[in-house]
Amino acid sequence: MNGPDQPTGAPRSNFEQDLRNAAARADEELQRLIRYLNDEVVPDVRKHSSVALRSASEGLRSLAEKMEQGNRR
Repeated sequence: MNGPDQPTGAPRSNFEQDLRNAAARADEELQRLIRYLNDEVVPDVRKHSSVALRSASEGLRSLAEKMEQGNRR
């Protein structure tokens, strides 16, 4: 509750101001994390995912060939 000497909307204590400052810093850090993920992590994941998919594709191709050879016998 606001006292008679505090205007409406003004911080009631240093705690409120500290909380606002902490929230602003948390928001800045979250934005940094998002930039890092987009710039550093996502490209690597895409690169390694395509390599993994190619490897899996080769393994599946090999398995399909073996299955076809077994059906011919």
